[in-house]
Parts: sequence; C-alpha cells; structure tokens
Amino acid sequence: MSATDLSTPGSRSGTYWLLADCWNIVRRGLTHYQRQPVNIAWQLGFPILSVLMYGYVFGSAMKVPGGGDYQDFLMPGMFVMTMAFGFMNTATVVVYDSTKGVIDRFRSMPMASSAVVAGRGITDIIVACAELAIMMLTALAMGWRPDGGAGFLGAFGLLLWLRFSLIWIGVWLGLIVPNPEAAGGLYAVAFPFTMISSIFVAPQLMPDWLGWVAVWNPISSTAAATRELFGSPVHGDTWVEQHALLMAGVWPVIVTAIFLPLAVRRFKRLSR
Repeated sequence: MSATDLSTPGSRSGTYWLLADCWNIVRRGLTHYQRQPVNIAWQLGFPILSVLMYGYVFGSAMKVPGGGDYQDFLMPGMFVMTMAFGFMNTATVVVYDSTKGVIDRFRSMPMASSAVVAGRGITDIIVACAELAIMMLTALAMGWRPDGGAGFLGAFGLLLWLRFSLIWIGVWLGLIVPNPEAAGGLYAVAFPFTMISSIFVAPQLMPDWLGWVAVWNPISSTAAATRELFGSPVHGDTWVEQHALLMAGVWPVIVTAIFLPLAVRRFKRLSR
C-alpha cells in the first residue's frame, strides 16, 4: 500500500479515529484550563479552605477512634472530598457545552459518540492529578507526613479510581440539567454526599442509623482505604470497614457500570 493510500481517511481504522476524536476532546478541555487557570484555583479553593478550617479551627475538638492524630485522619478524607466534588465540575462543563450548542456541533460531525464522553473523562483525570498534587503539597506544608512507597502510590491510584467513576455521574447529570444555573444547584446533592461519610468524622462517633449510612457511602470506603495506605488506619466494626481496600476498588466499578452507559446513551439521545 502506498503512502498516499495510508494518508486517506478511508485507510484509517475505526479504532484510530476513535482515539483521534478522543484526543481532540482532551486537547480542547486542557486548552480551556490553560487559558483560564483560575478554574482550577476555584475548584481547589473549597477543599483547601476546609483543610485549614477543620485542621486548625476544629481540629483540637475532633476525636479519632483509638486516639490517633486528627490531622492524619483528616488529610486522606480531604483528598477524597476533592475527588468526590469533581463530578460537580464535570457536570457544569458538560451542561455549558450542551446549552451553548457545542455538543450539537460534535454530534453533527463524523465522530464517535463515545469519544466525546471518554475525552471529557480523560481530561478530568488529568486535572484530578494536578488537584491531588496541589492538595498534597498543602497538606505537607501543614505538617502531614504519610508513609511513602507502594502504599502512597496505591492510595493515589484509589483516589483517581474514585474520581474516574464519579466523572460519569457528572457527565450524565450535565446532559440532563437544563442550564449552568441548575448545575450549580447540584451542590445540594454533593454536600450531604460528602458530609455523611467518614471524611471528617468516624462513623463510630455518629448516631447508629447515621453511622450505618456513612459506612455504606462509597466514598467512605475510599477514605478508609487511603488512610490505611498512608499509614494511619482507623479500624471499624462492620464488614465494609474491615474490607475497605476491597470495597474502595469495587464501589467505583459499580458506579461506572451504571453511569457510563447512561451517559453515552443520554448523549446519543440528545436533540432527537
């Protein structure tokens, strides 16, 4: 086959064009962050403020089961909260593109529907890596000292794994809500989702019924698993707490299996 034949669109495989379309979406998303870095600063503002507030203002009044240091308990939870709130940013970007006609233009082009959704997900993972790096540098500046080695890398991976699964909730919600203002109202869902968990307080210190809800919150498993990998485990009495590492891997699989197909299906049904 000649070089000319290889350069023609028809000679490319479907996989090639899927990856090329996905990369174009990723490049577009990163270009927006490059031109508007204040967006990342805004996304990190609330978690960093929460670290300072809970670590310095409320830290002395907080208790950790077993008598551990609250800072060691708090920091992994804050990393989890940053990853959990990421689905709000995803939903806002998607609904903005939807209402401005960007997604309609994507749909009018000969590109794979899954590439648009997957490209958004990859962009968010790249941004999540930057967010985690900044948050960890902030924690280190406050005196947090985790165990290093494989445990640190494993915790970093679990945090990204959680973010990956929640991205699809954000994409799905972004394709459902009618406008960016309505997307802002999703904080009413995100706030209790993060507060009724083990991010700030151990479930053992909550009322029994509320502690049960917090234990079975998927982000609680990731918080408990990352604490264990960072070298500051907090042991619970329930099965899900005793198998936090297992559930931190299983919960994102369940969330992805539900919401990724929903997001792709919703995208395909737009404007029909």
